[in-house]
Amino acid sequence: MKREKGLLIVLSGPSGVGKGTVCGALRQHDTHIQYSVSATTRNPREGEVDGVNYFFKSKEEFKRMIEENELLEWAQYVDNYYGTPRKYVEETLASGKDVILEIEVQGALQVKKTFPEGVFIFLMPPSLKELRSRIEGRGTETKDLIDSRMTIAKEEIDLMDKYDYVVENDEVELAVERIKSIVTAENCKKERLIHIYKELVEE
Repeated sequence: MKREKGLLIVLSGPSGVGKGTVCGALRQHDTHIQYSVSATTRNPREGEVDGVNYFFKSKEEFKRMIEENELLEWAQYVDNYYGTPRKYVEETLASGKDVILEIEVQGALQVKKTFPEGVFIFLMPPSLKELRSRIEGRGTETKDLIDSRMTIAKEEIDLMDKYDYVVENDEVELAVERIKSIVTAENCKKERLIHIYKELVEE
C-alpha cells in the first residue's frame, strides 16, 4: 500500500566514522531508499564524482544557495560548507519514497527542527583511537586539521542524546544490517500507518 509520505532517514556522526561508505553499501542493499546528494565547498577526494558523491560548489555559489533558501540545512565545518538541496528531498518524500541524508551533526540538528518526524541515526566509531586512524588513513589532511576534527568529534558524540538510534560502525555490513532493521521497524510504526487503515475501514 502506497504511503502518502516517505520516511526521512538522517544518518550523521563524526568526520571519519564512515558515513559515506555505510550509505553507499546501504544503497546497494536497499534500492528503495533514495539518496540525497549533498552540496559542499570542499575539494573532491580521489574517485569522487560531482553530482554522485556531492555537488561540488564554490563558496560564492554555496552562499547564493543559502540566500535563496535552496538548502534544507547547511553547516560550516573545518573551513568548508556542507548542505542539503531542499527541492529533491521534499519532492521525493511527497511521492511516498524514503530518503536518506548523510550529513554532519550540525545539519542533522537543523533538520530535526523542520522534520521532527524523521528518523535520526548517529553512527559511532568503535573507539576514538580507531576514528583517528581512519582519518589519518585518508592521507588528505595535516596533523593540525586531524587534531581539529578529533576535538569536534568529541563535541559531536556529546550530542548523541538528540538522536533516536545509535549504530556502531565496527564493520560496514553489520552497520548496514542494523540500519535496515531500524528503517523496517520505523516504516511499521502504527503512527505512520494508522490513518491509512482507518480510511480502509471507513470505505
